[in-house]
Amino acid sequence: MVACIEFETERLRARRWRDGDREPFAALNADPRVMAFFPAPLSRAESDALVDRIEAGFDERGWDLWAMEERASGAFIGFVGLSVPRPDLPCSPCVEVGWRLARAFWGRGYATEAARGALRVGFERLALPEIVSFTAARNLPSEAVMKRLGMAADGTFEHPRIAVGHPLRLHTLYRLTREAWLDEA
Repeated sequence: MVACIEFETERLRARRWRDGDREPFAALNADPRVMAFFPAPLSRAESDALVDRIEAGFDERGWDLWAMEERASGAFIGFVGLSVPRPDLPCSPCVEVGWRLARAFWGRGYATEAARGALRVGFERLALPEIVSFTAARNLPSEAVMKRLGMAADGTFEHPRIAVGHPLRLHTLYRLTREAWLDEA
């Protein structure tokens, strides 16, 4: 078994998943506002399957999408992390930084803070040469986080797993190199 990486920021803890995270994660994934830039909210079974895939990533690599909690309250607030997207994306092979937070925790800067922590792990502990992020072109809040992280826009692509003609098919791609990260650190 691979050693698991976890990390903390000033206000957040990124850790492996616990069984108790599944219920609030399912609620987050069923929230139409949280999932507005995804093709559909997730059912409980789909949400649990996602946790199972994430945990398999931890078993394989020691990192993936961490469960995220507020340090002060211990409340589960969503996820942040590094993942390996499926190979059918035009930016693959790559490592992506991503996040998803329960609506009650929006507007506090948590996504940016947590994603910076994930980038630190990726560049400083794993020595990844580059990390990408992408989202539906309509998802301006996530795109703003990517810009705050110092990521550079690198065009758009049509997501191959979203139906042709679907309003969320067009995605915006951002990139950040290890060299650029270390220059800013």
